[in-house]
Amino acid sequence: MARKRKGQPIHGWVVLDKPEGLSSTQALSKVRRLLNADKAGHGGTLDPLATGILPIALGEATKTVSYAMDGAKTYRFSIRWGERTSTDDREGAVIDRSDHRPTVEAITAALPAFLGEIDQVPPQYCAIKIDGERAYDIAREGDVVDLAARRVRIDRFALVEVIDADHALFEVDCGKGTYVRSLARDLAEALGTVGHVQLLRRLRVGSFTLDNAISLDELAAMEQGAAVERLLLPIKTALDDIPALALTEAEAHRLRHGQTVALLTRQDRERLEALRGAVGGDGTVIALCGETPVALARVEGAEVRPVRVLNL
Repeated sequence: MARKRKGQPIHGWVVLDKPEGLSSTQALSKVRRLLNADKAGHGGTLDPLATGILPIALGEATKTVSYAMDGAKTYRFSIRWGERTSTDDREGAVIDRSDHRPTVEAITAALPAFLGEIDQVPPQYCAIKIDGERAYDIAREGDVVDLAARRVRIDRFALVEVIDADHALFEVDCGKGTYVRSLARDLAEALGTVGHVQLLRRLRVGSFTLDNAISLDELAAMEQGAAVERLLLPIKTALDDIPALALTEAEAHRLRHGQTVALLTRQDRERLEALRGAVGGDGTVIALCGETPVALARVEGAEVRPVRVLNL
């Protein structure tokens, strides 16, 4: 007996402006329920403390979530100087204090050291697994979590405003896996004090920005059909950095059935040559038939092999 669908087959992305106090999973569940979608996932976790961009993938868009999570991110956050907490944000207990407050000149001088590829130790309270157990579960039991430094990329780190002696506002553009809480902790240490994240807002995830975001309250006030029509972004929105390969109907049919497509004619070779400079190191492309995404595929020589078929 076939499994009964729970919800409607809706395919695409909704950009949620997540409110403070909800986990990403809770926010995802609310969006899924409001749109009556049968399948959903999110493109990058936000802590309950954080607000801002949480891309929600619906239906076949869930197959592209990993590409959204790999996208560059922009955060705006404030640091509270003089107090370090167990969680490196305002939700934790204060575990260290300092009377020292950095000057504007000192902050500005310290920021360039955090640009480029840097090694960063994640916060004690994070979702990284150690021997099958989440780090935050170990930390909650009172044990010290031994986390190895990870390589992350910081493209921009700017002081926006000194709010007062105890608080400063920053923006950062960063790559996958960067912990803003660790950035705040390490900057404070470099400035001879301690600190933690007071407020945190994500402004961008790859191609997803606040320009096309909606709040849960706004979403709840809309009719379901109107919400889908107005808010749904195409599946390929998460794939802007991946080159597109145009397919014929016959080629698309083969890929949809999990079969390899051979591009052997002169015209095919020209098509591949035009694509070759844009294809990433692993040869991944988004295969399109007209405007319809067919599959995430990999170009290997003169062959196109399906990686994730999109059933649209």
